[in-house]
Amino acid sequence: MIRHYRQMLAACAASLMLTTAPLAAFDTSAQAAFVLDEKTGTVLLAKNADTPLPPASMSKLMTLYIAFEAVRDGRLDLEEELPVSAHANSFGGSTLFLRQGERVSVEDLIRGIIVLSGNDACVVIAEALSPDGTEAGFARMMTQRAQQMGLTNSTFKNSSGWPAEGHVMSMRDLTLLARYIIEDFPEFYQMFAETEFLFDEAESSNRFNRNPLLSLGIGADGLKTGHTEEAGYGLVGSAKQGDRRVIFTLTGLDTAQARAEESESIVNWAFRQFAEKTITRAGSVVSRADVWMGAADTVDLVAKEDVTLLLPTTPGGGVTAEVVYTGPIEAPIAEGHQLAELIISPDGLPEHRIPLFAANAVPASGFVSRMLSVSQVLIGRLRAPSEDTL
Repeated sequence: MIRHYRQMLAACAASLMLTTAPLAAFDTSAQAAFVLDEKTGTVLLAKNADTPLPPASMSKLMTLYIAFEAVRDGRLDLEEELPVSAHANSFGGSTLFLRQGERVSVEDLIRGIIVLSGNDACVVIAEALSPDGTEAGFARMMTQRAQQMGLTNSTFKNSSGWPAEGHVMSMRDLTLLARYIIEDFPEFYQMFAETEFLFDEAESSNRFNRNPLLSLGIGADGLKTGHTEEAGYGLVGSAKQGDRRVIFTLTGLDTAQARAEESESIVNWAFRQFAEKTITRAGSVVSRADVWMGAADTVDLVAKEDVTLLLPTTPGGGVTAEVVYTGPIEAPIAEGHQLAELIISPDGLPEHRIPLFAANAVPASGFVSRMLSVSQVLIGRLRAPSEDTL
């Protein structure tokens, strides 16, 4: 009889990974937040993560991503100088104090956006890359490109994050955008860790990066702060410790100090409460599945690749592991054929489903063995009590 098998692997799980107590989610005071482990893609925290909200200057990351693409594709050159228009010169807030008619290199504009959050620098880049030469046209291009990248809760009305009705991004979208920048453009990402950039000696006080995490020694190396009255204080941040990188976004905090404290707490929590653990190595036997009418009664189940997962670190218990398959599996069985799944369920984190494969071939049994197997099944059914005798 074919049925679903679920083999609990409590002992196996205990020997392969840290067991954990139920993990309480980080209690953030931010209006919305999203925290991601970069390598494994594990979501560590999601609070209102898919709600489109005013992103303030954090949306400059989309302008930067498109600028990085243009440099990579040859549509912009870092040494190329772009003109400052009257529209670019009209912006207040965070600026490079650009003057109408002057020309600025693409590299200085990019650094001015990353380090100094220059609204005017964003507009110069936008007008240079816009299909119609306007910032509005560039904003439409930003929205289209974001949709192509899977950032489905993002709509742009300008290049800088200046308050505008309908200019919104979700915290998940901002975090994924940061991940794209880190992974697609490592040659530019190093700029995000620069603590100061002196563009204009006459404005020497305007040279410091506003990211409060960069000088704390916790591995922070990016990316972008944001603040408007409507959005509150926010930050898209990233930090690397050892081989792990954490990327996060939060918004809606009341003060710059609250943003700094909450961001530091999130980084420390993400690194201290979670660790990577190797669950099984490629080719190592995880379990065995029953075989029907084969030359062997069971077949070994293995993963094809090393399996490393991010798991909570608090001692105590709370990680379950089980192998699920439909069986017994009828022979013949080919080596390498997928037969089952290993399901790892850590408390407080999404479950992981890992395919398991036949470690070896199992040919069908001979005629006599097959007849004996069938006979045993028939005898078992005859001996079973019928419903009438119950």
